[in-house]
Amino acid sequence: MLSYEPGDSVAHHLDPRSKLLVQGGFAAVAFVYTTPRGLAALTAVAFGLLAVARTAPHRVLWEFRFVFPFLFAAPLLGGFAWGAWFVPEDAIPSALAGYRALLVFLVAAAYVRTTPVRDSRAAIQWAVPGRPGQFLGMGVAFVFRFLPVLRADIGRIRDGYRARLGTERSVPERMGLLVVAAFNRAFDRADRFSLALRARCFSWNPTLPEVGFSPLDVPAVLVGTAFLAIAGYGAIWAP
Repeated sequence: MLSYEPGDSVAHHLDPRSKLLVQGGFAAVAFVYTTPRGLAALTAVAFGLLAVARTAPHRVLWEFRFVFPFLFAAPLLGGFAWGAWFVPEDAIPSALAGYRALLVFLVAAAYVRTTPVRDSRAAIQWAVPGRPGQFLGMGVAFVFRFLPVLRADIGRIRDGYRARLGTERSVPERMGLLVVAAFNRAFDRADRFSLALRARCFSWNPTLPEVGFSPLDVPAVLVGTAFLAIAGYGAIWAP
């Protein structure tokens, strides 16, 4: 699972708030301009952002491989029509929407890989003051730390089934066993996680790292602002 990795790329030195602005602006543009031409331009932008973060695209695609069945299934279901086997024109909007989601995943992966969890929490609590911001920042921090552990647990469960010839069972039976084992492991992890928080005197408002803009953040803020302006123009004025 992709997670924060120390590095010396340009994205590593940016303030988390400017990176969140770029990420949010990119997502806004992707949801407004869903034409093939617009998504082609956004593809180049996404690969450029990955290059700034020194993140290999093939690695991101491999880490997000679990979403591919859903992205492929959406056009198939969208193109299915009663009285005809398949209508390609009806599948195009779902295919474009799936590709748009994939581009957003690529940019999100660049952010996750270059931003420590504590910095993300500090940026969120700066943007959303008060107890709501503390709750939101805490939730984001928990997800970033807990999700890779769950993914690793699922991988170990699957390896155990393979070692015990679980692949000889039918697909529905394997899926049922995997889901039950994964939920059991998740609940066990949650109980241990709760106990660890209490043992460490978890605080709603801990001392977080200071965030501050630098000259490197100026281009990032301009890019993020431009993304939001383009998305706003497309949503209001574009035909």
